[in-house]
Amino acid sequence: MISEREKPLAHWRGKERLGNELLECLTIIFRSAGCTWSKCRMCSYRHERYATKQSEELVGHLRAQLAWIRDEYKPADYAMVKIFTSGSFFDPEEVPSAFVAEVAQEFRGKIVIAETRPEFVDENRFSSFVETIDDGTYKTPLFAAIGLETTNDLILTKSINKGFSFSDFTAAATRAHAAGAGVKAYLLFKPLFLTENEALTDMKTSISEAAKHAEMISMNPCTVQRKTELEFYWKRGAYRPPYLWSVLTLLKDAPIHVTCDPLGGGQKRGPHNCGTCDYEIVRGIRDFSLTGDRELIGALFDTDCSCKAEWEFVLKNETPYAMPLTR
Repeated sequence: MISEREKPLAHWRGKERLGNELLECLTIIFRSAGCTWSKCRMCSYRHERYATKQSEELVGHLRAQLAWIRDEYKPADYAMVKIFTSGSFFDPEEVPSAFVAEVAQEFRGKIVIAETRPEFVDENRFSSFVETIDDGTYKTPLFAAIGLETTNDLILTKSINKGFSFSDFTAAATRAHAAGAGVKAYLLFKPLFLTENEALTDMKTSISEAAKHAEMISMNPCTVQRKTELEFYWKRGAYRPPYLWSVLTLLKDAPIHVTCDPLGGGQKRGPHNCGTCDYEIVRGIRDFSLTGDRELIGALFDTDCSCKAEWEFVLKNETPYAMPLTR
């Protein structure tokens, strides 16, 4: 039986930067049939799913969530909608096509950023979605939000177990653009098995290479989620989340504007420094994502805290195939 007030997994209002403009944004995380890949080493979202795979029953659950959103949020209050699931919004096994079409109709006239793996970027499906939501207000009304994580195929395979390659991403970006959609790439800073310095080097390269194919880039400093392979190693002292000093370095030196929301920032499971300087840095990073103010990032990086010397020591002395030097 489906509850009349069935809620999405999460939902919130906020602001998002698009080019030089700040837009009111509604973010929705729908509970779905679950990610069909479901093998990434750091992801716990795959556990959030309905037991049913029956299309009609699944559509009923999803419609109930959409109805809840319709009752709670006025369309006039937001211009952008970010849609996430536990895998891919455009995977027909996870989210039936009938519901995807209803979402397009529901958010006509908005900018929609929808999460998907590359293999589900189908030109015909995307074209149809664009035609439905496009009322002429925005040049690019749909963006495929792809969790690329890194442009390094070895790291994609060994550290993340992502199940696709960088070339799969670039091919999907080409299909999305041909359908009239844009691309937002999500990059993962410091996945499993990398030293701080290796992760820093990889992310600098990944930002530059992904920018050639995506209009927007968001960098996610890795957080240790529960019931993941990453957590298994973290609990045994074999993984440390990234330093916020590294995050600042990447944002400060990036060739384009990169957004970043350090989830769990300043906590032991999330990107953190020493605990003393974390709060101001995390708040500043979030402000920078909206303003694009490089001077703010530079000022944060110049913060006087003794843990910066520790971070510099780690960058210089931490070696591959060994335990991290700090927790």
